[in-house]
Amino acid sequence: MVEIIELDEVDRGLLHALQVDGRVSFSRVGEILGVSDQRVARRYRRLRSTGMLRVAGVVDGRRLGYESWAIRLRCTPDAAVSIAEALGRRSDTFWVHLLSGGTEISAGTLQRTARERESLLLGKLARTNRVLSVTAHRTLYTFVGGRVGWQGLAVLSPEQVARLADSRVYRRRGEGEPITLGPGDQALLDELSRDGRTGYADLAAVTGWSESTVRRRMEQLCSAGALFFDLDVLPALMGYQVEAQLWMSVPPAELDATGRALAGHHEVAFAGATTGPTNLTASIVCRDDEALYRYLTDSLGALPAIRHIETAPIIRTIKRAGAVMSL
Repeated sequence: MVEIIELDEVDRGLLHALQVDGRVSFSRVGEILGVSDQRVARRYRRLRSTGMLRVAGVVDGRRLGYESWAIRLRCTPDAAVSIAEALGRRSDTFWVHLLSGGTEISAGTLQRTARERESLLLGKLARTNRVLSVTAHRTLYTFVGGRVGWQGLAVLSPEQVARLADSRVYRRRGEGEPITLGPGDQALLDELSRDGRTGYADLAAVTGWSESTVRRRMEQLCSAGALFFDLDVLPALMGYQVEAQLWMSVPPAELDATGRALAGHHEVAFAGATTGPTNLTASIVCRDDEALYRYLTDSLGALPAIRHIETAPIIRTIKRAGAVMSL
């Protein structure tokens, strides 16, 4: 069972700072919060050791020419857990949830080629007789998630956020044609996916490059938008006990405005536009069932463009932000 930690203002400030810049120095955070860098470092180590948080180096598949897909599977009751765990072990999945009564799985994938997509959807899953149905929809745009962080962590003032953003070492500077990964990049990205704050000396040891080469390549990847640093926080450790997946239908003319409205809701951890009859999907976190009910009836009820909504509680997360979750 995960330990619940009572967070104070320094903890919450640190979380928000890491969301703004996953590789920010502890001294910079201490300067922003008005505390010592040693205090910030101690808080980070405590939270990291409990599994409370993880900074992950994340590949932006679109900048590499990959396809992002949202997949739903309905399985026989005896097979859902094993199939979800198998999906979690795949390198092309970045989140996997077990839903509802344990017979449905929701997953996000990044496919490098059409052949990879067909191999998964038309081959491996289609040949499994314990998978009763599969639907897959292309994720076209992300409103919340990844580069656009969860609003539930926001505690710093706009001025503090601006100071952090201005001092960020790795920032996105431009975007052109999709870039190509070269020799050694996979080792670098694999290590950063496990811990986005891994030091340059350790990254040099893993890749066989010099520290200056590591720094230069990270700057190139981040500048081109192919690599960014995402803060993964376990919602339950912050008192959010209920998670759910939503699928909504919105008229195309209202899709962008509705998605941007969701981005302002503190309950929304992810929201994206997809292909298919339900063209807006979201993952939400609430403190309890009553808070979920109020969110569905009040916050979503106030968005008139939503024509249809389907809600499925997340009963177990197998994989989050590219990492298999420990039990």
